[in-house]
Amino acid sequence: MGLLLSLLVGLLAGFLGSRIMKGAGQGLILNLIIGLVGGLIGGWLFTQLGVGGGGLLWQLISATVGAVILLWIVSLFRKK
Repeated sequence: MGLLLSLLVGLLAGFLGSRIMKGAGQGLILNLIIGLVGGLIGGWLFTQLGVGGGGLLWQLISATVGAVILLWIVSLFRKK
């Protein structure tokens, strides 16, 4: 159940990050990948800052922040 919940949080975080950065979702698979990598980035960043919490909502916030950071970094390389 933990893996399924992590995948769902990653999918939702990737979708939210895509909406925040571009205004539209990137597709199911790409949103999932963005959310999962964003979860790693957000978790690492918040740990480094000494900010933490528990629960599903905190995981979603952390993953969404990480997804936004990831999308921002990718946008720096995709500028035309």
